[in-house]
Order: sequence, then C-alpha cells, then structure tokens
Amino acid sequence: PAKTNGYLRVDCYGGLNQMRRDFCDGVGIARLLNATLVLPKFEVAAYWNESSGFGDVFDVEYFIEQMDGFAQVVTELPAELASKEPVQVDCSKRKGLFDYVETVLPSLLEHHYISLTPAMSQRRDRYPQYAKAAFCQGCYKALRLTSALEKKGSQLLQAIPKPFLSLHLRFEPDMVAYSQCEYSGLSPSSVQSIEAERGERKPYSGEQARYWRNRGKCPLTPNETTIILQALAIPTNTSIYLAAGDGLMELESLTSVYTNAFTKSTLLSDDDFKKMHGNMKAALDYYVSINSDSYVATYFGNMDKMVAAMRALKGLYKTLFLSRRAFAELCSKGLHGKYLRDGLYNVHKNDFVMGVGSALPDCFCEFKLQG
Repeated sequence: PAKTNGYLRVDCYGGLNQMRRDFCDGVGIARLLNATLVLPKFEVAAYWNESSGFGDVFDVEYFIEQMDGFAQVVTELPAELASKEPVQVDCSKRKGLFDYVETVLPSLLEHHYISLTPAMSQRRDRYPQYAKAAFCQGCYKALRLTSALEKKGSQLLQAIPKPFLSLHLRFEPDMVAYSQCEYSGLSPSSVQSIEAERGERKPYSGEQARYWRNRGKCPLTPNETTIILQALAIPTNTSIYLAAGDGLMELESLTSVYTNAFTKSTLLSDDDFKKMHGNMKAALDYYVSINSDSYVATYFGNMDKMVAAMRALKGLYKTLFLSRRAFAELCSKGLHGKYLRDGLYNVHKNDFVMGVGSALPDCFCEFKLQG
C-alpha cells in the first residue's frame, strides 16, 4: 500500500543471533501491519558489556535497497516524530496474525510510532503470503554484513586449512549457569566462572537433575563433544574452526585430541581481535559457519538454526546437530567405551533416517565402492 499506518521500531536484546531473529520477525510484523520499519535499536550493553549498532554489523544501504517492494524501511523519522520516543507495546504473548492485527495495529494507528520486541513463539506459518515474503527477503536476502566484516570473514576462510569443519560450542559460563546443570570433574577456574554467573539460578539436584539432563537440557562439554565426534568417525586430524565466545571453558579436552583446531584469536592479528565488539566476533563466526565445508552444532540455539537454514538455502547440506539427549541417556545406562560410541553412532544415523535434525556428513555413508 502507498500509505503507511505508522512507524515501527524493533528493540533487539541478547546476543547477535537472538537480535537477528527478533529483527527478522520484526520485518514480517512491519509488513503485516503495513508499518514503516525504523532500523532497530540494539540493546546489547547488558549482554556484551559494550554497545554496537545495526550499522556496525550489517550493510544498511544494501538492506534498504533489497527490501524495496517488500517493506518500507527508513533510517530516520519524519521531523514531527524525530524527537519523540516510541510508545512501547508488549508483544510477549503475541503469536499469530490476528494477535498483531487486533491488538498492536490500534496502538500503531493511535500513536504513529511504536516499538516492540517480537514474541519468541512466532507463528509465521499463519502470516499472509506478502508478510512471509517480506520476512524471508529480510532474513535471507537483505541482511548482509558490512564490507569490512565480510573482508575479515574472507580472510578467516582463507586462513583455515581446507577442508574444515565449523564447530559451534556453547560450554560458556553464562550458558551453563542458565541451564542449571551440574558437572563433575571441571577445573577450579571453570567452577568459579560458572558460580559467578549463577545468581539465583541454582543447579538442579537428585532426580530432578537426572530428568533435566536426560531431556537433553545440559550443554555438551568439550570432552563430551570429543567423544561424540570420535564415535562418528570424524578423523582427529580434521581442521576445526571453533565458533564460540571468548569464555569457552575446558577446551583443552577437545584440542588435545583434535589438534588442528583454530579460533578467531589465533587467526586474526591481536590488534584486529581487540578492536572488535562481541557482536562483530559473533558475526564472523556466523559468516565462517555458513561457508564451512561442514557445520556441527552442540546446541540448538538461534545461531544453529539460522546457520542450518542459510546453509540449506546455499545448498550446503553437511550440517549436523549433536544429540545431548542421546549422550545423557546412554551414559545414564552405564554405557562407556565401544558400547557408548556404537550407541552414539546409531542414534545419530537413525535420527537422519527418521528425518530428525539436519543432513548427515560423509562419515555416515556406509556404501563403499568395490576395488
């Protein structure tokens, strides 16, 4: 429509990929409401203890150009609204088309400028086709990194020995504390880091802890990850890019076995690395991961879902999600050594046969040419 119903700003919180998810949802909502999208406010200070904006990570001009015909996007408000803060609308319980049209649209029409954080439980499948098209165009086509970040990403790709596997690890103090899981055998420094993040989130104990772990709610440690990689017959001389934050714990248990492991800090110059915000580092991990020969995730978070989707769009199907649930259940049965490895192999193979998860790497193909 030629006339807009007002202006909508998406307020994005958390890590880069959570903010990317919220922003993509916001694009669809803006089109759904026939609102003009104002480039988002990145509320990252509490997460990274720093501040970086949309334009520090993404190519603004390219985004606006690519969204032409799908949704209206502006970087600045008209003069009559420029000095005003938007009216915040609570969207925590909004899910589908009618939630937004019936309860959010009236606020947009009344105030002309609103802000919202999209609900995590979006039902995009119920959107009309034009809103789905705007969402997909914004998320998969229009969002690209700044030229400076893409250049850094290309340098990283060139520096990693080929072929290589990108491994997304989530064994970081904040993630472990959030999971409320308890681990034995961790180093004193890891225990101290986790305790510092716990706050009121005390770890589960007893039967509740076993139930929680067997549901696959506990992040895999680097040591557990190593066991699964070996069970899947991934060679120990494989080049591995570690897509992870700076606070990764217990890494030696993986790098002592998979010795060709690389990180941003080892591949970039000290000066380059120190100048980068947390969002920029996360953007590089995303860039390398969607262009890697294989991608393995130890979690199923925002980055993993987006990387898997983008890799599928690009025709890169060597993507695998490791099963935390299977590892916990097999260990709870007392399996170890060869029995544990065989069990892990069969679970991941059967997941693929049943259509669970994503595509399998070559190590699952048992067909061999007769020589």
